[in-house]
Amino acid sequence: METTTSPGVAAAVASGMPGGLPRQYNDQDLADFPGEKVDFKVIYNKKKYDISFPVEETVGCLKAYLQSVIQIPPAMMKVMFKGLAKDEMTLRQLGLVKGSKVMVVGSTLNDVLEVSTKPTASQLKEIKIAGADGGSSSKSSRDKIHKKVLDKGKPEDATPGIKGVRQSLPSTPLSGMLNKSGGKVRLTFKLEVDQVWIGTKERTEKLPMSSIKNVVSESIEGHEEYHILALQLGPTEASRYWIYWVPAQYVDAIKDSILGKWQI
Repeated sequence: METTTSPGVAAAVASGMPGGLPRQYNDQDLADFPGEKVDFKVIYNKKKYDISFPVEETVGCLKAYLQSVIQIPPAMMKVMFKGLAKDEMTLRQLGLVKGSKVMVVGSTLNDVLEVSTKPTASQLKEIKIAGADGGSSSKSSRDKIHKKVLDKGKPEDATPGIKGVRQSLPSTPLSGMLNKSGGKVRLTFKLEVDQVWIGTKERTEKLPMSSIKNVVSESIEGHEEYHILALQLGPTEASRYWIYWVPAQYVDAIKDSILGKWQI
């Protein structure tokens, strides 16, 4: 990997400035900063950047600074450290220490504007995958399919679910879940390359998170510690890939990791 020292002026977005914006830092400000800083590496697009930043500043402020470093607008940037980092957290609260590695994923404004409404070959393949799994926009059809899968009962190897709790994504793949056909499914979140891998007995599909149009879920009646979750791979509900017995404590983290705050 190539190591790059951060360039020039940072973008503004931080607390303490008019309008509730975070503090604005440039490289000279950081060099002269008298308070405690933490030295860590930011990894984006296979490059490493050496960063030294005030430990009491927030992730939102760090995003603003990183805009000038990697040319990604803060609203289109996701900062990953032991899961998705929330904007309001300070670097100390996040647990950053000297030598920590922070992953950044996101799209430049040009990348977003260049996205065509016409499905790419990859997206057409994803829609085909979902369709082969029995996608249907009819609610009655969906309910029948849900019932057919749920009537099989909870898989013996299902990850224990916890109702009313939010947890970060585990470091290992989520397994013990089922698809519409009743086959075993596992989800692996490759945050460093912005992909989610859907693994079955037959194959593993590696999907860019940006290709997933929506993520919807509902709790399972009588088993509210688990959810039915769907990844929408195309423009219509017919392209939803349904996954059953998803532990409730990970549902919000799954949505945040895939959709983030930068979807438009």
